[in-house]
Amino acid sequence: MTSDQRDVLHRPAPPPDFTLRYGEHPDHVADVRLPEVQDAPLVLFVHGGFWRQEWDRAHAGPLSADLAARGYAVATIEFRRTGQTGGGWPGTFSDVAAAAVAVPDLLAKEVAHRGLRSVKVDRPILAGHSAGGHLALWYAAVAPDAVGGVVALAPVADLRRAYELDLDEGAVADLLGGAPDAVPTAYASADPMVNLPSGVQTVIVHGEDDDIVPVSLSRDYCRSARRAGDDTTLVELAGAGHFAVIDPLSGAWPAVLAAFGTVTRGERVG
Repeated sequence: MTSDQRDVLHRPAPPPDFTLRYGEHPDHVADVRLPEVQDAPLVLFVHGGFWRQEWDRAHAGPLSADLAARGYAVATIEFRRTGQTGGGWPGTFSDVAAAAVAVPDLLAKEVAHRGLRSVKVDRPILAGHSAGGHLALWYAAVAPDAVGGVVALAPVADLRRAYELDLDEGAVADLLGGAPDAVPTAYASADPMVNLPSGVQTVIVHGEDDDIVPVSLSRDYCRSARRAGDDTTLVELAGAGHFAVIDPLSGAWPAVLAAFGTVTRGERVG
């Protein structure tokens, strides 16, 4: 079964089992979907949308629901984004970090309170798409001991290069507050490319036909990460565009599932 790739952005999905709150802002929440298995591995998923207010976690519903149906506990986190008060640097980043710290413990308590099947919350898998893939790579470098592995789907893995390419008409400058020369501290802190090695096993899945985030960013990141000593693998998918990697109906989806399986099992690739 196939889709036109973009239709996943508006496709209905089963609702979450419940929503957790990790902070005081209305967007300090995470939607949780649970599988029908005991001791399921936890995936913290960070949605894409070039860090902008226009896109929220709703479009990650099909991905999250499919992963839950396949035995993963999935918490899809929300966070402040550019265009919102407090979004951008550093608020977007502090939100993701706060969620990564708080949500596993909150989930464990909620599952116990509801008498549901237990979830393995220690060192969860951190995953994300596009801008969310960037945030997953960023947090893994910031707190490697707290992350069991990363699955990054078409990530914006090199912020300086993304700025030079003017991805999404200034998205990186909007996120960090300007050009690299204007806010060098923000780029030095926020760019996964300059914070290697992370020490966290990472699998990147990126479509070769991605015309929104070029696959060259992932190629360059993977080469740099491996040179730095990281266990980082790039899976390139011929004929796949930017949204295929979050679409359970696409031909790319088996490769995405394989990436989650590799990281869950801690298998070394290559």
